[in-house]
Amino acid sequence: MHTESKYTGQCNTFTAAIRPDTLMIVVPSLNPDEKLMQVVDSMIEEGFSHILIVDDGSDDAHKQPFKDAEKRAACTVLHHESNLGKGAALKTAFRYVAGNRSDIAGVVTVDGDNQHKARDAMRLACALAEQPDAVILGVRDFSQRHVPFKSRMGNTLTSAVFRMLCGIALSDTQTGLRAISAAYFDRFSELEGERFEYETNMLLYMKETGIPFQEVPIETVYIENNATSHFNPLTDSAKIYRPIVRFAGGSLAAAAIDVTLFALMVRLLDGTYGLDREILIATAVARLISSLFNYTFNRKAVFASDEPKRVTLFRYYALCLVQMLLSYKGVALLVGAGGFAGFGKTAAKLLVDSVLFVLTFQIQREWVFQKKKTDRYIENGEQK
Repeated sequence: MHTESKYTGQCNTFTAAIRPDTLMIVVPSLNPDEKLMQVVDSMIEEGFSHILIVDDGSDDAHKQPFKDAEKRAACTVLHHESNLGKGAALKTAFRYVAGNRSDIAGVVTVDGDNQHKARDAMRLACALAEQPDAVILGVRDFSQRHVPFKSRMGNTLTSAVFRMLCGIALSDTQTGLRAISAAYFDRFSELEGERFEYETNMLLYMKETGIPFQEVPIETVYIENNATSHFNPLTDSAKIYRPIVRFAGGSLAAAAIDVTLFALMVRLLDGTYGLDREILIATAVARLISSLFNYTFNRKAVFASDEPKRVTLFRYYALCLVQMLLSYKGVALLVGAGGFAGFGKTAAKLLVDSVLFVLTFQIQREWVFQKKKTDRYIENGEQK
């Protein structure tokens, strides 16, 4: 459990390179109210001396908070002529700091609605000093009673999907409070995504390249039931889940090919060799053909493996053989026990392979197409 006391400047992990006066608070903002200046003033009071605000195309009725911020010596305000999205605003900030502020060792990204507290931003800064090669994530406790139901359920679902399909164990998948080393600015500014999906893409990229992360518990704040959020539940949720589905797309497509071929084979073989042998032949033929696509697609497009092809090929087909036998036995058992016929074999295969898909996808990610656990592109804070 995290303490609610105000940061007192006693963090013993700050170094000459990473300390509050070498870090910049980054605040993407669209049509802000008085809360933006509350964020600015609280960050200054907490000990941060550099604040970068990105006005993401706010309308004329909401320009005053930016004018007020520009009066603070600690603040720099950048403006988008039109609304480009939170992801675009963050990338603008990363490019600006990388190109104009060589004195900045990292940033702490903060939402402008005052739902991220200054003391928590300082905790993330402290954690970044302790582990500068990691991205530090401020995570909320969604089990608290005041958390809106849609936020609690949305995070629970997304966390489960992240863990199952992507192998990323996160307790808060959509946190905007993040501490990021300057070593990652160039690459993070080139990631896909212009709106809320950008933060999801960042997490997936971290997984793919081995960039570590550390979670730091923060205060869970929802002001007016999160009424000031610009998040669109329909369109933004679709954009957030799109890269996650794409991440697993190869295996999903191969599974569809496998089941379709199996259904065709059992119809062709019906009554020819006996039930048990028909299921075995159909399973083997379908898996052999679908595996050719699945291996090629997963190795490059899904997992971007850097392991030698001979290694991944051996591992993949060793797993494929085990998966095929389990699928065959599972389908034969269900069909024999239930007395299914015709389409029933395919229905049984769908059930068995759905369970196997979850297990084998994770084995492919962590063993067959494993990646090194450290980011080999970053060494001593520089790109290689």
